[in-house]
Amino acid sequence: MIAAVTAQAARTRIGVPRESAAGERRVALVPKIVSVLCARGVAVVVEAGAGLEALIPDEDFRAAGAMIGDPWDADVVLKVAPPTEAEIALLRSDAVLIGFLAPLSAPATIEQLRTAGVTAFAMEAVPRISRAQSMDALSSQANVAGYKSVLMAAEKSTRFFPMLTTAAGTVKPATVLVLGVGVAGLQALATAKRLGARTTGYDVRPEVAEQVRSLGAQWLDLGIDAAGEGGYARELTEDERAEQQKRLTEAITGFDVVITTALVPGRPAPRLVTAEAVQGMRPGSVVVDLAGEAGGNCELTEPGADVVRHGVTIASPLNLPATMPEHASELYARNVAALLALMLDDDGALAPDFTDEVLAKACVTRREG
Repeated sequence: MIAAVTAQAARTRIGVPRESAAGERRVALVPKIVSVLCARGVAVVVEAGAGLEALIPDEDFRAAGAMIGDPWDADVVLKVAPPTEAEIALLRSDAVLIGFLAPLSAPATIEQLRTAGVTAFAMEAVPRISRAQSMDALSSQANVAGYKSVLMAAEKSTRFFPMLTTAAGTVKPATVLVLGVGVAGLQALATAKRLGARTTGYDVRPEVAEQVRSLGAQWLDLGIDAAGEGGYARELTEDERAEQQKRLTEAITGFDVVITTALVPGRPAPRLVTAEAVQGMRPGSVVVDLAGEAGGNCELTEPGADVVRHGVTIASPLNLPATMPEHASELYARNVAALLALMLDDDGALAPDFTDEVLAKACVTRREG
């Protein structure tokens, strides 16, 4: 057991509350990261039961050096989901908050944090540069979502994923199309390939075609280039969108499973799978829409629900990473700890350098003075 660093002896106190959002099972720190922080002379206070949904008992946090108590009076509070208005009221006026804060889609939360005097760092605002890869929580959690989406599709499908040769004959492998090949899409392609499916990837950024092929998948080329800044796709023009939908509708009807992952930060998800495309798919096919929280990539998507239209199941799970809380929490905790390391000096004192590109871009509210 690692001895806990007392609040009085520590230069910085870090608080880890229990997540309150419905369905959120992750926790912002895990014991192995707690032990690393305690070794730097930082005190960690974890709310009782904070890790239970991720299968981490309080005893494991204590053994790693954390104290079990009230996390809201800490210098730095670490969260996964954005804080509620009631949680913001619990923060000290000079506190630092780190977590997924939805700065583009939840401006009211950001304004409440600003009014409360809280210095807040949004994990989704960490720049996608080489130096910040270890802090890229969007990517770490997208890996979880991409993996789980394929397992969901396999469960809901009426067909085998792999080719099976049996005494009764040969069953052809399922065909899987992944729309949007960022981190989630690439993981989905890799997972579907491991399950034996024939895989195809599509993205409006043609430069990712080689990544798709490197996973043993085919590349669906629709002749549209919408490469944007920061690794994201730009928004298509009206003409490009119409042409993309026409060509996609024709292509989609030939697949057993379609997994969609296309998102544009701060905007509604682009509609890629039309009702016409769904109607053209064989009954028993599956669409898993990972963009449901932004409205969905499928015209028939009902965010958070499974619906059946024309014999095709359209599933739109919300917050898939929370369904794998053990590993999702471990990955997220590493991301948070890497960002936090930029804010601590050699003595474990909080000393963020706002001229640092990573901290400057991740900071969405800053207390003045």
